[in-house]
Amino acid sequence: MVVLNRIYTRTGDSGDTALGNGVRVAKHSLRVGAYGTVDEVNATLGIARLHADADLEAGLARIQNDLFDLGADLCTPDMENDAAAPHPRLRVVASQVTRLETEIDAMNAGLKPLRSFVLPGGSALAAHLHLCRTVCRRAERLVVELATLEAVNAEAVRYLNRLSDWLFVASRLANDGGAADVLWVPGANR
Repeated sequence: MVVLNRIYTRTGDSGDTALGNGVRVAKHSLRVGAYGTVDEVNATLGIARLHADADLEAGLARIQNDLFDLGADLCTPDMENDAAAPHPRLRVVASQVTRLETEIDAMNAGLKPLRSFVLPGGSALAAHLHLCRTVCRRAERLVVELATLEAVNAEAVRYLNRLSDWLFVASRLANDGGAADVLWVPGANR
C-alpha cells in the first residue's frame, strides 16, 4: 500500500530522484526517462477515456492500472535480486501481454483488412488513441534502449509493443469500425 501524506519532499531539488530500490539517480537518466514516458502514455489514456464508450473505457482503465505496474517494474532495477527482496517486486507478467493479444484479436475480428496505412485522425477518440499509440512507441524505444545498458524485464518491452498494437486497433474501432479511418494516399499532394 502506498501512503502519500506529503506531496513534496524537497529530496529531488538537486536534480536526482530515488528509484524503487532506494538508489538515487539523475532525473535525466534513461531509466527515469523510460518510466516517465510510460507515465505520459498513461496521461494520454486518461484523455482518451473521456471519449470512450463503456466497454472501451473499461479496457483503457485496466491498461492504465497495468501502466502503473509497468512504471513500478521499470523504476526498480536489480532484477537478479528479486527473490531476495524483503517484499515481492512488482513486475509485468506474460499474462498481461497475453490479455492484450486476446483483446486485439477480438477487436480486429470485425474490422475489414487495411489496404493502406491509416493517418492519425477520424473521430476525436481515434485521434486521441493515435496520440496514445505514438507516445507508447516512444516509451517502447526508450525501454529497448535501456535494455541495451541495464537489465530490463523482457515482458515490459513486450507489453509496450503489444499495447501500441492494441491502441491502433482500438482507434480503428473508434472510427466506426474502420469505416471512418483516414487512409494515406501516397503522393496525393505532389
